[in-house]
Amino acid sequence: MATKKLKIRDLTLRDGQQSLFATRLPQAEIDKLLPYYKNAGFYIMEVWGGAVPDSVMRYLDESPWNRLRSVSKEMEGVSLLSALSRGRNLFGYVPYPDDVLRGFYAEAIKNGLNVMRIFDALNDIDNVKNSIKMINELGGIADGAVCYTVDPKVPEAPKPGFFARLFGKKAEEPEKIFTDEYFVDKAKEMERLGAKIITLKDMAGLVTPSRAASIISKLKAALTVPVDFHTHCTPGYGLASSIMAILNGVDILDTNIWWFGGGSAAPAIELVYLFTQKMGVEIEANMEAVTEIRDRLLDARKVLAPFDLNKDHMPRPFNPLTDKVPAEVDAQIDRAIAAAKSGDEETLLDACHKVEQYFGFPKPNELVKNAEVPGGMYSNMVAQLKALHAEDLLEDAMALIPMVRRDAGLVPLVTPTSQIVGAQAVNVALDRKKGQPDYSNCSNQFISLVKGEYGHTPVAIDPAFREKITGSAVEKPYDVNSYRAPENPKLDELGGTPLAANTEEELLLALLPTVANGFLKRRRQEEHAAKAPAATEAPKAEEKPAAAVEPITGPVLKAPMGGRVVEIKVKPGQEIKKNDVLMVYEAMKMENDIYAETAGKVKRILVAPDDVVNTDQPLIEFE
Repeated sequence: MATKKLKIRDLTLRDGQQSLFATRLPQAEIDKLLPYYKNAGFYIMEVWGGAVPDSVMRYLDESPWNRLRSVSKEMEGVSLLSALSRGRNLFGYVPYPDDVLRGFYAEAIKNGLNVMRIFDALNDIDNVKNSIKMINELGGIADGAVCYTVDPKVPEAPKPGFFARLFGKKAEEPEKIFTDEYFVDKAKEMERLGAKIITLKDMAGLVTPSRAASIISKLKAALTVPVDFHTHCTPGYGLASSIMAILNGVDILDTNIWWFGGGSAAPAIELVYLFTQKMGVEIEANMEAVTEIRDRLLDARKVLAPFDLNKDHMPRPFNPLTDKVPAEVDAQIDRAIAAAKSGDEETLLDACHKVEQYFGFPKPNELVKNAEVPGGMYSNMVAQLKALHAEDLLEDAMALIPMVRRDAGLVPLVTPTSQIVGAQAVNVALDRKKGQPDYSNCSNQFISLVKGEYGHTPVAIDPAFREKITGSAVEKPYDVNSYRAPENPKLDELGGTPLAANTEEELLLALLPTVANGFLKRRRQEEHAAKAPAATEAPKAEEKPAAAVEPITGPVLKAPMGGRVVEIKVKPGQEIKKNDVLMVYEAMKMENDIYAETAGKVKRILVAPDDVVNTDQPLIEFE
């Protein structure tokens, strides 16, 4: 009997660092690892997309295109390189027209990308079909990802008629929305549209072992293309569910390498290897090369310590090729495999948790498990709230996520909906802290989601809630004709140089205008400084005493949440009406319009574009 073979998609350089370290892995650390990746023999390496294009510009001041090029050049086609695309949302947080999608896909494939994993945060097939078609036309491999999610928990004291309104059933018998058939039907439709791989994308790690067995087996029976399983370990199911997926015939498994595995990331390949050795399954990867990568990943993780939630509780060092597994741990591996084969989920989970505990991987996160959120969403919320000095809001915001998700149509939590729902949960937590009604402050993206611009939600949004948030009870889909590509301005202070110098940079500006603006301006300033002749030291100007700061005496507009000023819409002396947009600011990667609460006249603008503001900081003073 032929040995069952298991292909591996290594996530370490993209999803692993995004889930555990808020996507802060710098290019210099990646460059040290790539020579060893060439020998690892991974079927696919995920290296781009997701939060990478945004984060490397926003936090590392690096070019996303240079990252892709450097990996492709070093790997020389040894492994397929993959990226994650959010369908119509691409790598950003709003829907984009087809010309922006095609431009990015074409440039990415030209620069060495092979596989584009395409998903939609709402599982709306209309939002992925054009991307699948484009990737195939451009010579790439379209990987269609179905986002796994679960039906909401019944609240302890539901409002009268809540589930009747939500599901059309009485409260005690809510209809199940996210059945096995729901996911299989989405997968079949993606294969029909041209997907060459189908991924069950469990971004929150909520697939239990029994669900993994039932869904993977049904996907294998229904599809002709390879099936990939992607999960996370945050709630404690990841390793056990991966074992179940392997037993039920999954073709490709997503893993990370030891120091970037477990916790809120996917399982470590080394732990999976311990199981497959006993299951008669051959992992198609060079584990000796994996050892060389692992040895160097520890240094990379130390660089990421400021963003490492587990830096004081890291796994113990382990090499599955040379280190002996203690008898009691080996017995738990045997116990887990036997339980998986007999369908004993409770024993399987218990045994896997004991194995993970021995090696020092994080325990199941009950807070994340109950809130049903992805690991990357959790780590990013922690990092962003820390940056805003609002860590005290984390527990309240996490507890509010299920409510916000239900109100928004039961959207799966994966970027961008995870970011939108997470930021809105923080806004609601702030509302409650200030004694304001829920949803007093909503991000522009949350308003767009509820309006219908992101697509059809799995469950229809209550028209009354839509009217409360958007001003209209009518669903309004995204109008591609409303998209306006950002201008590519000439920088007068730099001799009239265009902000974006080429197609790649123009695409960055179209994708993430706020972040790319600052990133590209710094590049042009560097180029200008390099060309300028060495300036002689100018005489120092005579220092003048600082002007006295005029005290605030009139009514003020305050920042509802800490963030960065993007645009100021008004000027001193301007008469404004109630509900006029006064300012746009960015918080937790979401843009927020600030509206006038009353009519009045602007006296002073107290901040400037790009200023970082704190919660309740005065922004505008009125007469």
